[in-house]
Amino acid sequence: MLELNSHENIRTPAEIAWALQAIKNIEADYQRSADTNLIKLEIPKLAKAGIDLYLKDESAHPSGSLKHRLARSLLLYGICNGWISEGTVIVEASSGSTAISEAYFARLIGSRFIAVAPKATASEKIREIEALGGEVHLVEPSQIYCEAERLAKELGGHYMDQFTYAERATDWRGNNNIAQSLFSQMSRERFPAPNWVVTSAGTGGTSATIGRYIRLHIEEYSNTQLCVVDPENSVFHEFYRNRDPNIVRHKSSLIEGIGRPRVEPSFMPDVIDRMIDVPDAASIATIRWLEGVILRKCGGSTGTNLYGSLALAREMMQNKQEGSIVTLICDGGERYLDTLYNDEWVASKNLDLLPYLHKLIDFAEIESM
Repeated sequence: MLELNSHENIRTPAEIAWALQAIKNIEADYQRSADTNLIKLEIPKLAKAGIDLYLKDESAHPSGSLKHRLARSLLLYGICNGWISEGTVIVEASSGSTAISEAYFARLIGSRFIAVAPKATASEKIREIEALGGEVHLVEPSQIYCEAERLAKELGGHYMDQFTYAERATDWRGNNNIAQSLFSQMSRERFPAPNWVVTSAGTGGTSATIGRYIRLHIEEYSNTQLCVVDPENSVFHEFYRNRDPNIVRHKSSLIEGIGRPRVEPSFMPDVIDRMIDVPDAASIATIRWLEGVILRKCGGSTGTNLYGSLALAREMMQNKQEGSIVTLICDGGERYLDTLYNDEWVASKNLDLLPYLHKLIDFAEIESM
């Protein structure tokens, strides 16, 4: 008689019922949420040159940022992998926006959520996490990873680890990911296949999703390129150039949510066509300039994205090239009123915004960007 040496991990009816309800809650939230808008930025100089520039407004999500999509994917990934069940404490290392979105979904499924964040995290982000029922554990920037892992282990919880799982938790082939949404919305525009899609990298998940999607639909988007813009004190651009995974920085980026002091596992350099460094002062000047154009405040990473997009538009103008560029509004500026929109804070960081503001306000000087 054949004998089997096996172990069983059979889920109880209660465990199955909890997972079913948790997934239903997350999917119900998805059904309640309309897609985010694609805003055409009206800039006469670009229009005259035959260049259309678009901003996909990810701040319109219920939790207020691009990270809403990621948080939903990470929660579903954790539940379906058996890592999150009833009573599991969810822990994340995050500078703010991911934590806000994960707190939002953790509340939907009735789970305790703890964000391990750098001490310099904007106070408004901390208030939003706590307003959604989350807890905030502030540490030195260099300690967020190990502290999140330690805390999850101590509490018998689950460390979400967005920096490892962002690129694999998201279905880059479709399922209304950001790439599918973006390209679908572009389909009836004057130049439906963008010359450039521009994004910044925090986990690397968004750039991985968009880059892979472009390659999956290479026949339709053979002339579309992906540019990733990188703020100061981030290792991504250097890693892109030399592929050294051991690069580290000992100072954090001032542009929260993007740029990393180490190379993250979710950053996929081979799906990126080009990277551009953007000074922090340029990012902040750009969101202040943009407020005068669209009459609303945006977060710092939006400024990084848009400044890089304008630099690419300048190149297209010089080359007499028509087409379109698409980038992202990552989150709203209300979270940064005491930092990026505070002149005293900007001065304390020794940043001079005026040279960049002059270029942006007098758009005729864009050639000198």
